[in-house]
Amino acid sequence: MDFNAVYHRANDNYCYPLNENQLIINIKTGYDVKYVNIVQGDPFKSGILGGGENWTGESVNIPYKKRLKNQLWWTTTVEPEYKRLKYYFELITEKEKWYYFEDGFVSEEQMNLEGRSRQCFVFPWMNPGDIPVTPAWVNDTIWYQIFPERFCNGDVSLNTEEMLSWRDKGSVRNDEFFGGDIQGIIDKLDYLKELGISGLYLTPINESPSSHKYDTTDYKRIDPHFGTEETFMRLVKEAHERGIRIMLDGVFNHCGKYFAPWKDVVKRGKESEYYDWFMINEWPFEHSKGAAASGQYYSFAFFDDMPKLNTNNVKVREYLLEVCEMWVKKYHVDGIRLDVANEISHVFCKELRTRMKAIKPDIYILGEIWHDAMPWLRGDEFDAVMNYPLGESIKDFWVDKGLTKEDFEYTINRCYTGYMQQTNDVLFNLLDSHDTKRLRSEVKNLDEYFQQLAVLFTMPGSPCIYYGTEIAMEGGHDPDCRRCMPWESIEAEEFKDRMEIIRQLIHLRKEEPLLRNRNFHFPNKISSPRIIEFLKIEWEDKYVEVIINCEEEDIEISRKGRVLFERHYIDNILLKNGILIRKIEN
Repeated sequence: MDFNAVYHRANDNYCYPLNENQLIINIKTGYDVKYVNIVQGDPFKSGILGGGENWTGESVNIPYKKRLKNQLWWTTTVEPEYKRLKYYFELITEKEKWYYFEDGFVSEEQMNLEGRSRQCFVFPWMNPGDIPVTPAWVNDTIWYQIFPERFCNGDVSLNTEEMLSWRDKGSVRNDEFFGGDIQGIIDKLDYLKELGISGLYLTPINESPSSHKYDTTDYKRIDPHFGTEETFMRLVKEAHERGIRIMLDGVFNHCGKYFAPWKDVVKRGKESEYYDWFMINEWPFEHSKGAAASGQYYSFAFFDDMPKLNTNNVKVREYLLEVCEMWVKKYHVDGIRLDVANEISHVFCKELRTRMKAIKPDIYILGEIWHDAMPWLRGDEFDAVMNYPLGESIKDFWVDKGLTKEDFEYTINRCYTGYMQQTNDVLFNLLDSHDTKRLRSEVKNLDEYFQQLAVLFTMPGSPCIYYGTEIAMEGGHDPDCRRCMPWESIEAEEFKDRMEIIRQLIHLRKEEPLLRNRNFHFPNKISSPRIIEFLKIEWEDKYVEVIINCEEEDIEISRKGRVLFERHYIDNILLKNGILIRKIEN
């Protein structure tokens, strides 16, 4: 047996309570393992630990598995009668059987040795307060990310001399201002509702000198170029009336150079009461430029003008928590997204969850983390993270034509075995954002563009499109991905066909519960190497089938079930670059 391929631990995504009754248990093995049984039972079934007990458990087969690149991921659900579980595994290959305990592998001969210790895995207790709980509404939400300065200019009275005329086409720079504001978002709420959007994620709207607003000057004030508190509260109210929720962007890892506490530090140095609000290594600062890069203080990505906040400091934490409480109590926002969340202290993230959930139990707390985020997703910090690994995995399949449908299966399964199932339900799925090159500029073939979006809208989690995705808007890397929304062209119906495809995908996602379901399976019945095929399953005879033809030739797909969405599917032929989504009910 390939012992090196086997792994389990009795916590995190390998063993966790889904709810107060069900315990999910997962184990990785090599492909040589054909059957896995879990031998499980109550730890005290045979007496107290150390009391000479002879513990035996019930052997139950683990039937479900997902394929990873080099391993199998086996999963099962048990319901411990007394909320605790002791267990080990039986691993069976074609030639042998081994027993897997917390301290390693035991042969059948060793299992029969009298007096040999058996260090079982143990899940001590399913405490209700420790069970990760995520807001149910998020799985039903279709998000739309807005970069306010470039979305729509709704109140020209806010325009200043520095603002340029709205640029319907062409590249943009960060130092250019076009007058997008909160009133502009209000003016387009009906447009968004008609598109099918039910959640808005706004990049920062607090006072800042930049177009992107990630260098905050005042966390308690709406940027005057965007409007007032009253304008924003009207946006939230009118959005809620249309069934659209609002999520704000919290920039708590760093601030801007005009943030009053930082200005006080620059002026007074160690005499400032705010000196410990930041992570300063040397004082005085010797260089007007490059102080962060030289290590005199920490900042975001070596930018001098974005000094890093010390969220280990209780006063900093309290200040930022009060800001968030204001957003929830006064503005009635539904979610908070934390920028550069992986650099903020865990202490702050835990306090944030406690304080915000006390005010609004179903508030959505989202972290910007681009890598494995398990330490932040144990139920006491974030509800979810931005699922960049999924987006990159989807795009890679179309970039690398040498990848097969098996490679696609492996990488998608990797994305959904890293966290708990309740976390997977609310992962923030996206293909591009204000931080990346736009999908349309990554994918020159418009058919492939819609194929990738079809995958996005059929995966577990909560899909988000970046403003302009509905028209296949182009844009290079930051800052060119932040172009002005071309409203004149949209209103002239230049993108009518593209928008209709997005509407159909959004409508299908909202109307078909199986597309929001966490259960999916890759049957791989079609022999062609680059035809993606996966099922969203309710039970064996009821499922939605997604087939996407990424081959260079057409393929015959017999008509069965009810077609929910199709693109380039004619007379039982799925053309190259075609999409077929259908529901089977036997």
